[in-house]
Amino acid sequence: MPLRIFYRVLWLVLCGNAVAVYFASHSIRTVVVTTLACWLLLQVCYFGSVLFLIWRSGFAREAGQRAEHFGSCKDVGTQPPDHEEATSESADLLQNQMLAISLLLP
Repeated sequence: MPLRIFYRVLWLVLCGNAVAVYFASHSIRTVVVTTLACWLLLQVCYFGSVLFLIWRSGFAREAGQRAEHFGSCKDVGTQPPDHEEATSESADLLQNQMLAISLLLP
């Protein structure tokens, strides 16, 4: 998730949280404490997701290097994968992701 979209969602969640807590408790102190706790939790989750993406990209790179190694070996009786089907599925996934992102933008 791009940083700009994350900040928009972050502020939307924080404002919604603050309004809901205020209507439930009618206490400004409770609103401030819960909003700060929610903000901290969301920041930790975002940082964790960035670390996960970094870890996953390194794992994918290693898997690609292994695939290149095994691709150089000659196997008898094997058929190559259907690349057209994989391309179609990845194009559908990309289109769905772009639609989801466009719904978040104002």
